[in-house]
Amino acid sequence: MSTPFEPRDRFVDERLPPPDLRPLMRYDLADLHIAERSNLVDTLMERAASKGWLDRPFLRSQRMTLTYREADERVRRIAQVLVEDFALVPGNRVLLRGGNSIGMALAWLGVVKAGLVAVASMPLLRAKELREIIQKCQPSLALCDGALLDELQAAQEASEPAKALKAIVPFNLMDEPGSLAVRASAKNGEFARCNSHADDIAMMAFTSGTTGSPKAALHSHRDILAACAAWPAQVLKATPDDIVIGSPPLAFTFGLGGLLIFPMWAGASVYYPSKPYTPQSMLETMHEVGATISYTAPTFYRQMAPLARAQRPTSLRISVSAGEALPQTTRQLWLDATGIDMMDGIGATEMFHIFISSVPGQTRLGAIGQVVPGYTAKVVDEQGQEVPRGTVGKLAVIGPTGCRYLDDERQRNYVKAGWNHPGDAFTQDADGYFFYQARADDMIISAGYNIGGPEVEDALLTHPAVAECGVIGVADEERGMVVKAFVVLKSGHLTDEAMVKALQEHVKATIAPYKYPRQVQFMTSLPRTETGKLQRFKLRQGLA
Repeated sequence: MSTPFEPRDRFVDERLPPPDLRPLMRYDLADLHIAERSNLVDTLMERAASKGWLDRPFLRSQRMTLTYREADERVRRIAQVLVEDFALVPGNRVLLRGGNSIGMALAWLGVVKAGLVAVASMPLLRAKELREIIQKCQPSLALCDGALLDELQAAQEASEPAKALKAIVPFNLMDEPGSLAVRASAKNGEFARCNSHADDIAMMAFTSGTTGSPKAALHSHRDILAACAAWPAQVLKATPDDIVIGSPPLAFTFGLGGLLIFPMWAGASVYYPSKPYTPQSMLETMHEVGATISYTAPTFYRQMAPLARAQRPTSLRISVSAGEALPQTTRQLWLDATGIDMMDGIGATEMFHIFISSVPGQTRLGAIGQVVPGYTAKVVDEQGQEVPRGTVGKLAVIGPTGCRYLDDERQRNYVKAGWNHPGDAFTQDADGYFFYQARADDMIISAGYNIGGPEVEDALLTHPAVAECGVIGVADEERGMVVKAFVVLKSGHLTDEAMVKALQEHVKATIAPYKYPRQVQFMTSLPRTETGKLQRFKLRQGLA
Protein backbone atom coordinates (compact mmCIF):
# COMPACT_ATOMS: atom_id res chain seq x y z
CA MET A 1 0.00 0.00 0.00
CA SER A 2 1.01 3.67 -0.24
CA THR A 3 3.42 4.91 2.41
CA PRO A 4 1.92 6.20 5.69
CA PHE A 5 3.01 9.82 5.24
CA GLU A 6 1.10 10.26 1.99
CA PRO A 7 -2.44 11.67 2.24
CA ARG A 8 -4.69 8.67 1.73
CA ASP A 9 -8.26 7.56 2.33
CA ARG A 10 -8.05 4.20 4.17
CA PHE A 11 -11.74 3.30 3.78
CA VAL A 12 -11.11 0.41 1.37
CA ASP A 13 -7.86 -0.71 3.02
CA GLU A 14 -9.69 -1.14 6.31
CA ARG A 15 -12.46 -3.21 4.70
CA LEU A 16 -10.36 -5.78 2.85
CA PRO A 17 -10.94 -9.41 3.79
CA PRO A 18 -8.75 -10.72 6.62
CA PRO A 19 -5.52 -12.34 5.40
CA ASP A 20 -6.73 -15.89 6.02
CA LEU A 21 -9.70 -15.35 3.68
CA ARG A 22 -7.77 -13.79 0.81
CA PRO A 23 -6.89 -15.76 -2.33
CA LEU A 24 -3.39 -16.99 -2.99
CA MET A 25 -1.90 -15.23 -6.01
CA ARG A 26 0.42 -16.81 -8.57
CA TYR A 27 2.34 -14.69 -11.07
CA ASP A 28 4.13 -17.26 -13.26
CA LEU A 29 3.35 -15.42 -16.50
CA ALA A 30 5.47 -14.37 -19.44
CA ASP A 31 5.64 -10.64 -20.23
CA LEU A 32 4.67 -9.76 -16.66
CA HIS A 33 7.01 -7.27 -15.02
CA ILE A 34 5.13 -5.15 -12.49
CA ALA A 35 7.10 -2.63 -10.46
CA GLU A 36 6.09 -2.24 -6.83
CA ARG A 37 5.26 1.39 -7.58
CA SER A 38 2.83 0.94 -10.46
CA ASN A 39 -0.26 2.75 -11.61
CA LEU A 40 -2.36 0.86 -14.14
CA VAL A 41 -2.99 3.82 -16.46
CA ASP A 42 0.57 5.13 -16.30
CA THR A 43 1.91 1.65 -17.06
CA LEU A 44 -0.38 1.14 -20.04
CA MET A 45 0.41 4.55 -21.51
CA GLU A 46 4.14 4.04 -20.97
CA ARG A 47 3.80 0.72 -22.76
CA ALA A 48 2.13 2.50 -25.68
CA ALA A 49 5.00 4.98 -25.81
CA SER A 50 7.67 2.27 -25.69
CA LYS A 51 5.93 0.29 -28.46
CA GLY A 52 5.57 3.34 -30.74
CA TRP A 53 1.74 3.39 -30.51
CA LEU A 54 1.17 6.94 -29.26
CA ASP A 55 0.05 8.26 -32.64
CA ARG A 56 -2.09 5.24 -33.48
CA PRO A 57 -5.88 5.41 -33.04
CA PHE A 58 -7.16 4.34 -29.65
CA LEU A 59 -10.71 5.56 -28.91
CA ARG A 60 -13.19 5.78 -31.78
CA SER A 61 -16.77 6.91 -32.20
CA GLN A 62 -18.92 8.27 -34.99
CA ARG A 63 -17.97 11.78 -33.89
CA MET A 64 -14.22 11.50 -33.28
CA THR A 65 -11.11 9.36 -33.08
CA LEU A 66 -8.45 9.94 -30.42
CA THR A 67 -4.91 8.64 -30.66
CA TYR A 68 -3.16 7.25 -27.60
CA ARG A 69 -1.29 10.55 -27.27
CA GLU A 70 -4.49 12.61 -27.44
CA ALA A 71 -6.28 10.33 -25.00
CA ASP A 72 -3.35 10.51 -22.58
CA GLU A 73 -3.47 14.29 -22.57
CA ARG A 74 -7.21 14.29 -21.83
CA VAL A 75 -6.79 11.73 -19.08
CA ARG A 76 -4.09 13.86 -17.43
CA ARG A 77 -6.40 16.90 -17.54
CA ILE A 78 -9.20 14.89 -15.91
CA ALA A 79 -6.83 13.72 -13.18
CA GLN A 80 -5.91 17.37 -12.56
CA VAL A 81 -9.57 18.28 -12.15
CA LEU A 82 -10.15 15.51 -9.63
CA VAL A 83 -7.14 16.43 -7.51
CA GLU A 84 -7.00 20.22 -7.92
CA ASP A 85 -10.69 21.16 -8.13
CA PHE A 86 -12.13 18.56 -5.74
CA ALA A 87 -9.12 17.88 -3.49
CA LEU A 88 -9.48 14.12 -3.86
CA VAL A 89 -6.72 11.94 -2.43
CA PRO A 90 -5.68 8.35 -3.24
CA GLY A 91 -8.17 5.85 -1.94
CA ASN A 92 -11.20 8.11 -2.39
CA ARG A 93 -13.95 6.36 -4.35
CA VAL A 94 -15.40 7.95 -7.48
CA LEU A 95 -18.72 6.65 -8.77
CA LEU A 96 -18.97 6.57 -12.58
CA ARG A 97 -22.33 6.33 -14.33
CA GLY A 98 -22.58 6.13 -18.09
CA GLY A 99 -22.89 3.93 -21.11
CA ASN A 100 -20.05 2.89 -23.39
CA SER A 101 -18.57 6.09 -24.78
CA ILE A 102 -15.29 7.90 -25.18
CA GLY A 103 -16.32 10.20 -22.33
CA MET A 104 -16.93 7.29 -19.98
CA ALA A 105 -13.64 5.63 -20.95
CA LEU A 106 -11.63 8.82 -20.38
CA ALA A 107 -13.35 9.46 -17.04
CA TRP A 108 -12.55 5.93 -15.83
CA LEU A 109 -8.91 6.25 -16.88
CA GLY A 110 -8.63 9.69 -15.27
CA VAL A 111 -9.95 8.40 -11.97
CA VAL A 112 -7.48 5.50 -11.85
CA LYS A 113 -4.54 7.63 -13.03
CA ALA A 114 -5.19 9.95 -10.06
CA GLY A 115 -4.83 7.01 -7.66
CA LEU A 116 -8.54 6.97 -6.88
CA VAL A 117 -10.86 3.95 -6.82
CA ALA A 118 -13.14 3.73 -9.85
CA VAL A 119 -16.64 2.45 -9.07
CA ALA A 120 -18.50 2.09 -12.36
CA SER A 121 -22.25 1.44 -12.27
CA MET A 122 -24.55 0.03 -14.92
CA PRO A 123 -26.33 2.82 -16.83
CA LEU A 124 -29.79 1.27 -16.43
CA LEU A 125 -29.71 1.15 -12.63
CA ARG A 126 -32.45 3.03 -10.81
CA ALA A 127 -32.20 5.22 -7.70
CA LYS A 128 -32.84 2.33 -5.29
CA GLU A 129 -29.98 0.26 -6.77
CA LEU A 130 -27.65 3.25 -6.97
CA ARG A 131 -28.41 4.07 -3.35
CA GLU A 132 -27.32 0.57 -2.31
CA ILE A 133 -24.03 1.00 -4.18
CA ILE A 134 -23.45 4.44 -2.67
CA GLN A 135 -24.12 3.16 0.84
CA LYS A 136 -21.65 0.34 0.28
CA CYS A 137 -18.74 2.27 -1.27
CA GLN A 138 -19.33 5.80 0.12
CA PRO A 139 -17.91 7.73 -2.86
CA SER A 140 -16.46 11.23 -2.54
CA LEU A 141 -17.51 12.27 -6.05
CA ALA A 142 -19.71 11.03 -8.86
CA LEU A 143 -19.03 11.48 -12.58
CA CYS A 144 -22.18 10.94 -14.61
CA ASP A 145 -23.36 11.09 -18.21
CA GLY A 146 -25.50 14.21 -18.45
CA ALA A 147 -28.43 12.16 -19.75
CA LEU A 148 -28.41 9.90 -16.68
CA LEU A 149 -28.33 12.44 -13.86
CA ASP A 150 -31.95 12.10 -12.63
CA GLU A 151 -31.71 8.67 -10.98
CA LEU A 152 -28.34 9.46 -9.41
CA GLN A 153 -29.61 12.73 -7.98
CA ALA A 154 -32.64 10.90 -6.61
CA ALA A 155 -30.35 8.35 -4.99
CA GLN A 156 -28.25 11.09 -3.43
CA GLU A 157 -31.27 12.84 -1.93
CA ALA A 158 -32.52 9.62 -0.33
CA SER A 159 -29.25 8.42 1.18
CA GLU A 160 -27.29 9.82 4.11
CA PRO A 161 -23.88 8.53 2.84
CA ALA A 162 -24.67 10.00 -0.58
CA LYS A 163 -24.92 13.46 0.96
CA ALA A 164 -21.19 13.23 1.67
CA LEU A 165 -20.55 13.43 -2.08
CA LYS A 166 -18.60 16.56 -2.86
CA ALA A 167 -20.49 16.82 -6.14
CA ILE A 168 -22.21 15.00 -8.97
CA VAL A 169 -20.40 16.16 -12.08
CA PRO A 170 -21.59 15.51 -15.66
CA PHE A 171 -18.60 14.33 -17.65
CA ASN A 172 -19.75 14.93 -21.21
CA LEU A 173 -21.47 18.35 -21.41
CA MET A 174 -19.17 20.68 -23.35
CA ASP A 175 -21.29 23.80 -22.84
CA GLU A 176 -22.16 23.48 -19.15
CA PRO A 177 -19.95 25.36 -16.66
CA GLY A 178 -18.72 22.98 -14.02
CA SER A 179 -18.92 19.87 -16.18
CA LEU A 180 -15.88 17.62 -16.27
CA ALA A 181 -15.33 18.39 -19.95
CA VAL A 182 -15.31 22.17 -19.37
CA ARG A 183 -13.15 21.92 -16.26
CA ALA A 184 -10.64 19.64 -18.01
CA SER A 185 -10.37 21.96 -21.02
CA ALA A 186 -9.05 24.66 -18.70
CA LYS A 187 -6.22 22.49 -17.36
CA ASN A 188 -2.73 22.28 -18.83
CA GLY A 189 -2.33 18.50 -18.61
CA GLU A 190 0.71 18.74 -16.33
CA PHE A 191 -0.30 16.13 -13.79
CA ALA A 192 2.37 14.83 -11.42
CA ARG A 193 2.52 11.05 -11.51
CA CYS A 194 0.59 9.50 -8.64
CA ASN A 195 2.85 7.42 -6.41
CA SER A 196 0.52 4.39 -6.52
CA HIS A 197 1.62 1.06 -5.11
CA ALA A 198 0.86 -1.90 -7.33
CA ASP A 199 -1.29 -3.38 -4.55
CA ASP A 200 -3.41 -0.26 -4.07
CA ILE A 201 -7.03 -0.88 -5.07
CA ALA A 202 -7.76 0.65 -8.48
CA MET A 203 -11.39 -0.35 -8.96
CA MET A 204 -14.47 -1.72 -7.28
CA ALA A 205 -16.81 -3.82 -9.44
CA PHE A 206 -20.32 -4.66 -8.30
CA THR A 207 -21.57 -8.09 -9.29
CA SER A 208 -24.22 -8.04 -11.99
CA GLY A 209 -27.01 -9.45 -9.89
CA THR A 210 -27.71 -13.00 -11.12
CA THR A 211 -28.05 -14.06 -7.47
CA GLY A 212 -29.85 -11.04 -6.08
CA SER A 213 -27.83 -8.96 -3.61
CA PRO A 214 -24.76 -7.49 -5.36
CA LYS A 215 -21.27 -7.69 -3.89
CA ALA A 216 -18.35 -5.29 -4.39
CA ALA A 217 -15.24 -7.02 -5.79
CA LEU A 218 -11.93 -5.19 -5.42
CA HIS A 219 -9.04 -5.24 -7.90
CA SER A 220 -5.63 -3.63 -7.57
CA HIS A 221 -3.38 -2.11 -10.21
CA ARG A 222 -1.33 -5.32 -10.04
CA ASP A 223 -4.42 -7.52 -10.56
CA ILE A 224 -5.46 -5.79 -13.76
CA LEU A 225 -1.94 -5.66 -15.21
CA ALA A 226 -1.53 -9.35 -14.43
CA ALA A 227 -4.86 -10.07 -16.14
CA CYS A 228 -3.52 -8.30 -19.26
CA ALA A 229 -0.60 -10.73 -19.39
CA ALA A 230 -2.90 -13.75 -19.09
CA TRP A 231 -5.91 -14.24 -21.40
CA PRO A 232 -5.33 -11.21 -23.70
CA ALA A 233 -1.64 -11.94 -24.24
CA GLN A 234 -1.74 -15.75 -24.22
CA VAL A 235 -5.09 -16.53 -25.90
CA LEU A 236 -6.71 -13.52 -27.58
CA LYS A 237 -3.46 -12.15 -29.06
CA ALA A 238 -4.87 -8.88 -30.39
CA THR A 239 -2.64 -6.64 -32.50
CA PRO A 240 -2.31 -2.86 -32.95
CA ASP A 241 -4.26 -3.19 -36.22
CA ASP A 242 -7.35 -4.60 -34.49
CA ILE A 243 -10.56 -2.60 -34.16
CA VAL A 244 -12.64 -3.86 -31.24
CA ILE A 245 -16.39 -3.53 -30.74
CA GLY A 246 -18.84 -5.07 -28.31
CA SER A 247 -21.97 -4.73 -26.23
CA PRO A 248 -20.88 -5.44 -22.59
CA PRO A 249 -20.99 -2.26 -20.48
CA LEU A 250 -17.73 -0.78 -19.23
CA ALA A 251 -19.26 -1.11 -15.76
CA PHE A 252 -19.04 -4.89 -16.20
CA THR A 253 -15.53 -6.37 -15.98
CA PHE A 254 -16.11 -8.35 -19.20
CA GLY A 255 -16.71 -5.02 -20.95
CA LEU A 256 -14.02 -3.06 -19.11
CA GLY A 257 -11.37 -5.60 -20.04
CA GLY A 258 -12.50 -6.33 -23.57
CA LEU A 259 -13.49 -2.80 -24.55
CA LEU A 260 -10.88 -0.65 -22.83
CA ILE A 261 -8.02 -2.25 -20.86
CA PHE A 262 -7.10 -5.14 -23.16
CA PRO A 263 -7.11 -3.03 -26.36
CA MET A 264 -4.72 -0.64 -24.56
CA TRP A 265 -2.42 -3.56 -23.71
CA ALA A 266 -2.31 -4.55 -27.40
CA GLY A 267 -2.15 -1.05 -28.88
CA ALA A 268 -5.48 -1.70 -30.63
CA SER A 269 -8.42 0.67 -30.95
CA VAL A 270 -11.96 0.36 -29.68
CA TYR A 271 -15.15 1.75 -31.20
CA TYR A 272 -18.01 3.02 -29.03
CA PRO A 273 -21.50 3.38 -30.56
CA SER A 274 -23.69 6.46 -30.17
CA LYS A 275 -26.42 4.37 -28.55
CA PRO A 276 -26.66 0.81 -27.17
CA TYR A 277 -26.35 -1.93 -29.75
CA THR A 278 -29.12 -4.06 -31.13
CA PRO A 279 -28.12 -7.24 -33.00
CA GLN A 280 -28.87 -5.41 -36.26
CA SER A 281 -26.89 -2.27 -35.41
CA MET A 282 -23.94 -4.25 -34.06
CA LEU A 283 -23.65 -6.16 -37.31
CA GLU A 284 -23.98 -2.95 -39.32
CA THR A 285 -21.21 -1.38 -37.20
CA MET A 286 -18.92 -4.33 -37.89
CA HIS A 287 -19.22 -3.51 -41.58
CA GLU A 288 -18.98 0.26 -41.21
CA VAL A 289 -15.85 0.42 -39.04
CA GLY A 290 -14.10 -2.73 -40.23
CA ALA A 291 -14.27 -4.38 -36.82
CA THR A 292 -11.90 -7.30 -36.34
CA ILE A 293 -12.77 -8.40 -32.77
CA SER A 294 -16.23 -8.54 -31.22
CA TYR A 295 -17.40 -9.14 -27.65
CA THR A 296 -20.95 -9.99 -26.70
CA ALA A 297 -23.12 -12.58 -24.97
CA PRO A 298 -24.39 -15.78 -26.64
CA THR A 299 -27.92 -14.38 -26.97
CA PHE A 300 -26.63 -11.55 -29.17
CA TYR A 301 -24.61 -13.89 -31.38
CA ARG A 302 -27.65 -16.12 -31.81
CA GLN A 303 -29.77 -13.15 -32.87
CA MET A 304 -27.06 -11.81 -35.19
CA ALA A 305 -26.42 -15.15 -36.92
CA PRO A 306 -29.28 -15.06 -39.47
CA LEU A 307 -28.41 -11.44 -40.29
CA ALA A 308 -24.72 -12.28 -40.66
CA ARG A 309 -25.57 -15.13 -43.01
CA ALA A 310 -27.11 -12.59 -45.40
CA GLN A 311 -24.31 -10.04 -45.00
CA ARG A 312 -21.15 -11.67 -43.72
CA PRO A 313 -18.81 -9.36 -41.72
CA THR A 314 -15.67 -9.94 -43.76
CA SER A 315 -13.30 -7.90 -41.57
CA LEU A 316 -14.15 -9.83 -38.41
CA ARG A 317 -11.54 -12.38 -37.33
CA ILE A 318 -12.29 -13.08 -33.64
CA SER A 319 -15.65 -13.37 -31.87
CA VAL A 320 -15.51 -13.63 -28.08
CA SER A 321 -18.44 -14.99 -26.09
CA ALA A 322 -18.68 -14.80 -22.31
CA GLY A 323 -21.05 -13.71 -19.59
CA GLU A 324 -23.17 -16.87 -19.68
CA ALA A 325 -22.99 -20.43 -20.99
CA LEU A 326 -22.54 -20.68 -24.77
CA PRO A 327 -24.95 -23.25 -26.23
CA GLN A 328 -23.38 -25.48 -28.88
CA THR A 329 -26.29 -24.58 -31.16
CA THR A 330 -25.36 -20.90 -30.97
CA ARG A 331 -21.68 -21.61 -31.63
CA GLN A 332 -22.63 -23.63 -34.71
CA LEU A 333 -25.09 -21.00 -35.98
CA TRP A 334 -22.36 -18.34 -35.81
CA LEU A 335 -19.79 -20.60 -37.44
CA ASP A 336 -22.17 -21.43 -40.30
CA ALA A 337 -23.06 -17.74 -40.78
CA THR A 338 -19.58 -16.21 -40.56
CA GLY A 339 -16.99 -18.99 -40.82
CA ILE A 340 -15.67 -17.91 -37.39
CA ASP A 341 -15.21 -20.48 -34.65
CA MET A 342 -16.30 -18.53 -31.60
CA MET A 343 -13.87 -18.02 -28.71
CA ASP A 344 -15.77 -19.08 -25.61
CA GLY A 345 -14.66 -18.24 -22.10
CA ILE A 346 -15.66 -18.18 -18.48
CA GLY A 347 -14.62 -15.46 -16.11
CA ALA A 348 -16.01 -13.74 -13.05
CA THR A 349 -16.30 -10.23 -11.69
CA GLU A 350 -14.38 -11.53 -8.68
CA MET A 351 -11.53 -12.76 -10.93
CA PHE A 352 -11.70 -9.69 -13.21
CA HIS A 353 -11.88 -11.58 -16.51
CA ILE A 354 -11.59 -14.89 -18.38
CA PHE A 355 -9.63 -17.75 -16.80
CA ILE A 356 -10.86 -20.73 -18.88
CA SER A 357 -11.15 -20.27 -22.64
CA SER A 358 -11.33 -21.99 -25.97
CA VAL A 359 -8.85 -21.30 -28.74
CA PRO A 360 -10.17 -21.25 -32.32
CA GLY A 361 -9.13 -24.44 -34.06
CA GLN A 362 -8.64 -26.24 -30.74
CA THR A 363 -12.24 -26.40 -29.58
CA ARG A 364 -13.90 -29.57 -28.32
CA LEU A 365 -17.62 -30.25 -28.69
CA GLY A 366 -19.45 -29.03 -25.60
CA ALA A 367 -16.34 -27.72 -23.80
CA ILE A 368 -15.70 -24.12 -22.80
CA GLY A 369 -12.01 -24.75 -23.26
CA GLN A 370 -8.84 -25.18 -21.24
CA VAL A 371 -7.37 -23.19 -18.39
CA VAL A 372 -5.74 -19.91 -19.44
CA PRO A 373 -1.94 -19.78 -18.99
CA GLY A 374 -1.17 -18.25 -15.62
CA TYR A 375 -4.14 -19.94 -13.94
CA THR A 376 -4.71 -23.38 -12.46
CA ALA A 377 -8.20 -24.87 -12.26
CA LYS A 378 -9.62 -28.10 -10.92
CA VAL A 379 -12.99 -29.72 -10.23
CA VAL A 380 -13.49 -30.50 -6.54
CA ASP A 381 -15.96 -32.02 -4.10
CA GLU A 382 -17.52 -30.34 -1.06
CA GLN A 383 -14.30 -30.90 0.91
CA GLY A 384 -12.16 -29.23 -1.76
CA GLN A 385 -10.61 -32.48 -2.95
CA GLU A 386 -10.17 -32.94 -6.70
CA VAL A 387 -12.67 -35.43 -8.16
CA PRO A 388 -11.88 -38.00 -10.88
CA ARG A 389 -11.94 -36.71 -14.45
CA GLY A 390 -15.44 -36.88 -15.91
CA THR A 391 -17.10 -36.43 -12.50
CA VAL A 392 -19.33 -33.43 -11.81
CA GLY A 393 -17.98 -31.15 -9.10
CA LYS A 394 -17.36 -27.51 -8.28
CA LEU A 395 -14.78 -25.38 -10.03
CA ALA A 396 -11.80 -24.08 -8.04
CA VAL A 397 -9.32 -21.60 -9.55
CA ILE A 398 -6.07 -19.95 -8.57
CA GLY A 399 -3.89 -17.51 -10.51
CA PRO A 400 -2.77 -13.88 -10.79
CA THR A 401 -6.22 -12.50 -9.90
CA GLY A 402 -8.64 -13.45 -7.15
CA CYS A 403 -11.66 -12.53 -5.09
CA ARG A 404 -11.55 -9.81 -2.47
CA TYR A 405 -14.95 -8.49 -1.47
CA LEU A 406 -15.39 -5.18 0.30
CA ASP A 407 -16.52 -5.92 3.86
CA ASP A 408 -18.68 -8.94 2.98
CA GLU A 409 -19.22 -12.16 4.91
CA ARG A 410 -19.68 -14.00 1.60
CA GLN A 411 -15.90 -13.84 1.13
CA ARG A 412 -15.57 -17.08 3.10
CA ASN A 413 -17.88 -18.83 0.61
CA TYR A 414 -15.81 -17.73 -2.39
CA VAL A 415 -12.23 -18.22 -1.14
CA LYS A 416 -11.35 -21.47 0.61
CA ALA A 417 -7.76 -22.43 1.45
CA GLY A 418 -6.58 -19.75 -0.99
CA TRP A 419 -8.59 -21.11 -3.92
CA ASN A 420 -11.39 -19.18 -5.62
CA HIS A 421 -14.72 -20.99 -5.89
CA PRO A 422 -16.82 -19.16 -8.51
CA GLY A 423 -19.87 -21.34 -7.81
CA ASP A 424 -19.97 -23.27 -11.10
CA ALA A 425 -20.47 -27.00 -11.59
CA PHE A 426 -18.07 -28.51 -14.14
CA THR A 427 -16.54 -31.71 -15.39
CA GLN A 428 -13.01 -31.99 -16.80
CA ASP A 429 -11.87 -34.58 -19.33
CA ALA A 430 -8.54 -36.39 -19.53
CA ASP A 431 -7.09 -33.74 -21.86
CA GLY A 432 -7.88 -30.85 -19.53
CA TYR A 433 -10.97 -29.51 -21.31
CA PHE A 434 -13.60 -28.09 -18.97
CA PHE A 435 -17.31 -28.73 -19.55
CA TYR A 436 -19.78 -26.37 -17.92
CA GLN A 437 -22.77 -28.01 -16.24
CA ALA A 438 -24.54 -25.20 -14.40
CA ARG A 439 -24.15 -22.75 -11.61
CA ALA A 440 -23.61 -24.97 -8.57
CA ASP A 441 -26.91 -23.78 -7.12
CA ASP A 442 -28.64 -24.41 -10.47
CA MET A 443 -27.89 -28.13 -10.60
CA ILE A 444 -31.16 -30.05 -10.75
CA ILE A 445 -31.22 -33.32 -8.81
CA SER A 446 -34.26 -35.25 -9.98
CA ALA A 447 -34.92 -38.82 -8.81
CA GLY A 448 -31.20 -39.18 -8.11
CA TYR A 449 -30.04 -37.84 -11.49
CA ASN A 450 -27.85 -34.71 -11.79
CA ILE A 451 -29.20 -32.52 -14.59
CA GLY A 452 -27.53 -29.31 -15.77
CA GLY A 453 -30.01 -26.66 -16.82
CA PRO A 454 -27.79 -25.31 -19.64
CA GLU A 455 -27.72 -28.75 -21.29
CA VAL A 456 -31.53 -28.83 -21.42
CA GLU A 457 -31.57 -25.24 -22.69
CA ASP A 458 -29.15 -26.20 -25.46
CA ALA A 459 -31.41 -29.07 -26.50
CA LEU A 460 -34.50 -26.84 -26.55
CA LEU A 461 -32.71 -24.22 -28.66
CA THR A 462 -32.24 -26.76 -31.44
CA HIS A 463 -36.03 -26.85 -31.92
CA PRO A 464 -36.97 -24.54 -34.81
CA ALA A 465 -39.80 -22.89 -32.83
CA VAL A 466 -37.66 -21.79 -29.86
CA ALA A 467 -36.21 -18.27 -29.76
CA GLU A 468 -34.78 -18.44 -26.24
CA CYS A 469 -35.30 -20.37 -23.04
CA GLY A 470 -34.32 -20.77 -19.41
CA VAL A 471 -34.37 -23.94 -17.31
CA ILE A 472 -34.57 -24.36 -13.54
CA GLY A 473 -35.44 -27.09 -11.06
CA VAL A 474 -38.66 -26.88 -9.08
CA ALA A 475 -39.68 -28.86 -6.02
CA ASP A 476 -41.59 -32.10 -6.61
CA GLU A 477 -42.97 -34.43 -3.95
CA GLU A 478 -42.20 -37.60 -5.89
CA ARG A 479 -38.83 -36.80 -7.54
CA GLY A 480 -37.45 -34.15 -5.20
CA MET A 481 -37.07 -31.79 -8.16
CA VAL A 482 -38.23 -31.73 -11.75
CA VAL A 483 -36.99 -29.76 -14.74
CA LYS A 484 -39.05 -26.70 -15.66
CA ALA A 485 -38.46 -24.77 -18.89
CA PHE A 486 -39.43 -21.16 -19.54
CA VAL A 487 -39.67 -20.79 -23.32
CA VAL A 488 -39.98 -17.82 -25.68
CA LEU A 489 -41.24 -18.97 -29.06
CA LYS A 490 -40.52 -17.43 -32.42
CA SER A 491 -43.41 -15.54 -33.99
CA GLY A 492 -46.05 -17.66 -35.69
CA HIS A 493 -45.99 -20.55 -33.22
CA LEU A 494 -48.82 -21.41 -30.85
CA THR A 495 -48.29 -21.66 -27.09
CA ASP A 496 -50.53 -24.68 -26.63
CA GLU A 497 -50.36 -28.20 -25.22
CA ALA A 498 -49.32 -29.57 -28.59
CA MET A 499 -46.23 -27.34 -28.52
CA VAL A 500 -45.44 -28.43 -24.94
CA LYS A 501 -45.55 -32.06 -26.06
CA ALA A 502 -43.46 -31.33 -29.14
CA LEU A 503 -40.75 -29.64 -27.09
CA GLN A 504 -40.68 -32.44 -24.54
CA GLU A 505 -40.35 -35.11 -27.22
CA HIS A 506 -37.64 -33.07 -28.95
CA VAL A 507 -35.55 -32.95 -25.77
CA LYS A 508 -36.04 -36.68 -25.18
CA ALA A 509 -34.75 -37.36 -28.69
CA THR A 510 -31.78 -35.00 -28.30
CA ILE A 511 -30.37 -35.84 -24.85
CA ALA A 512 -31.05 -38.49 -22.20
CA PRO A 513 -34.84 -38.79 -21.84
CA TYR A 514 -34.82 -38.33 -18.07
CA LYS A 515 -33.59 -34.75 -18.61
CA TYR A 516 -36.69 -33.56 -20.45
CA PRO A 517 -38.69 -30.64 -18.97
CA ARG A 518 -41.72 -32.06 -17.19
CA GLN A 519 -43.07 -28.53 -16.90
CA VAL A 520 -43.06 -25.91 -19.68
CA GLN A 521 -44.14 -22.30 -19.27
CA PHE A 522 -44.30 -19.97 -22.27
CA MET A 523 -43.03 -16.41 -21.87
CA THR A 524 -42.87 -13.29 -24.01
CA SER A 525 -39.36 -12.51 -22.66
CA LEU A 526 -36.86 -13.75 -20.10
CA PRO A 527 -35.33 -11.74 -17.24
CA ARG A 528 -31.75 -10.81 -18.00
CA THR A 529 -29.12 -8.54 -16.49
CA GLU A 530 -27.89 -5.53 -18.39
CA THR A 531 -24.97 -7.68 -19.55
CA GLY A 532 -27.27 -10.33 -21.05
CA LYS A 533 -27.04 -12.98 -18.32
CA LEU A 534 -30.18 -14.98 -17.69
CA GLN A 535 -31.44 -14.30 -14.16
CA ARG A 536 -32.56 -17.75 -13.12
CA PHE A 537 -33.12 -16.58 -9.56
CA LYS A 538 -35.99 -14.45 -10.87
CA LEU A 539 -37.45 -17.46 -12.64
CA ARG A 540 -37.21 -19.37 -9.36
CA GLN A 541 -38.85 -16.51 -7.47
CA GLY A 542 -41.62 -16.20 -10.03
CA LEU A 543 -40.69 -12.56 -10.70
CA ALA A 544 -40.21 -12.89 -14.46
